[in-house]
Amino acid sequence: MKYTIILEKEEEGGYSAQCFELPGAISQGESKEETLENMKIAIEHVLEALEQETKKLSKNNEISKVELSV
Repeated sequence: MKYTIILEKEEEGGYSAQCFELPGAISQGESKEETLENMKIAIEHVLEALEQETKKLSKNNEISKVELSV
């Protein structure tokens, strides 16, 4: 699945990023590459947390991933 990442150069150095589709997924790094790798990890953690929360709500709920072509 593809996600939109907002990458921002920080005045004090390095980069910060957040995922447009998952506002809770944020990260930072010294370089663009490091920041994007850290974002992959942040996205995975947010998705895992969402899945755990869904399981708590009901045993009948699940999270599915859907890829759309726009």
